[in-house]
Amino acid sequence: MARALFHPLYEMNALSCLVMNCVVLTLACAGNAYAKQAQEASIERVPACSARRPEVLFNRWQEDWSVLADPCVPREPLDGLKYIPLGGDPKSYLSLGANLRERMEVNNAPLFGLGTARNDTYVIQRAQISADARIGPYLQFFAQIEDARPFGKDAVAPVDKNPMDLEQAFVAWVSPLGPGTFKFRVGRQEMAFDLQRFISVRDGPNVRQAYDAVWADYEYGKWRFIGYLTQPVQYRDVEVFDDVSNRRLTFSGARFERKDVGPGDLSGYYSAYNRSSANYLDAAGGEHRNVFDLRYSGKAGRIDWDVETMYQSGHVGNKSINAWAVGSIVGYTLDMPWSPRLALQVDGASGDKHPGDGSLGTFNPLFPNGYYFTLAGYTGYANILHVKPSIRVKPKSNLTILGAVGFQWRQTTADAVYQQPNVPVPGTAGRGSKWTGAYLQLRADWAITAHLTGAVEAVHFQVGDSIRSIGGRNSDYVGVELKYGW
Repeated sequence: MARALFHPLYEMNALSCLVMNCVVLTLACAGNAYAKQAQEASIERVPACSARRPEVLFNRWQEDWSVLADPCVPREPLDGLKYIPLGGDPKSYLSLGANLRERMEVNNAPLFGLGTARNDTYVIQRAQISADARIGPYLQFFAQIEDARPFGKDAVAPVDKNPMDLEQAFVAWVSPLGPGTFKFRVGRQEMAFDLQRFISVRDGPNVRQAYDAVWADYEYGKWRFIGYLTQPVQYRDVEVFDDVSNRRLTFSGARFERKDVGPGDLSGYYSAYNRSSANYLDAAGGEHRNVFDLRYSGKAGRIDWDVETMYQSGHVGNKSINAWAVGSIVGYTLDMPWSPRLALQVDGASGDKHPGDGSLGTFNPLFPNGYYFTLAGYTGYANILHVKPSIRVKPKSNLTILGAVGFQWRQTTADAVYQQPNVPVPGTAGRGSKWTGAYLQLRADWAITAHLTGAVEAVHFQVGDSIRSIGGRNSDYVGVELKYGW
């Protein structure tokens, strides 16, 4: 009786449990589906991260690490030192950086084997540490310490060695002004113009060139106007932190830049180069040079070009200056695998045609970069005619290979053959023919990672009879380089 009474209840309970379980399961599934749809909808509503990590730039002070204030930017080790907040404004921060360059060089005949020069194998090392402080969007304090040393080099030049010293230390201000942007820097800083044929940071040698300077520019639309007053830094290697402003040399001027002049960009500048004591083969004394420069560069389709001319006037001692230079590169990139670029480089710079006539024609290359022709430095930008066809290919996006042949003559046999930066080869002035020689250059550049790059360059210089007749010989150079930037 009890069993009969409770049997229907038992079955009802069992059925209700089954129904409840089904309901719960259905609600759970529906809840999960709703939650998934909500999550997907939420993901769709969240905008993609548009901020990117800055690249390590040639000029470290131009990097903007404020993007690390955005949590969506991918992180790397030690990012806590790349972006140290200074207050609540994300544009106020301190960023630390470092560069290290190691280069092994083999030069079997420096100065074409003349004098005491001999086969030399050595390593040059350049280490830099920088600190960049931004106070809001306008104010910047930047400092960089450099330590440059050669190891095993027989003849150490001023561009090879500079123990721990202050490479840069300046205050900068950037802000809107009227319809344009005003920029101002004061302190020790680097500066470079165009392809750095004549005004550069001298990155090729071991010690970079800095200037104690006041720099101001105004950018408006397609125009940019620049004014600068500088004393180039005089590097000394007696003890640490002993570099000073070169009070015997000043370099100041004004520059304009205009974009979209036809298919290219136009720029030009006037500078006054003043040196209290200068020595040339045909002149000595105080040097004042008026420098007039004009450059036009651009790209149209697969053709690119860069043409620059410079005229120099003034005086050295009691002799007037009448010198000139021209530099040009025209390239064409083929539409085929490896993107081959065929290029022709033609350069020229005046020499002194008539020694003793009261006029100096030797061109002063000012502050050349040290690798415009080749890293070997066998010839400089004075009394020269230079023709260089080349081909550059990119087997991979991060690998570039260059092959080139250069042919060189003197502009006049009355003046010497010059090596970088402006060193006359002894015994060449007034002797021999214009033919200086020819060289073969091979170079590979490899971007290994975002922080590490490598390069290999080899140069063979075949001297002409004018150099061979005074005891010079063919020269070979090999450089292997690694650069790390953090």
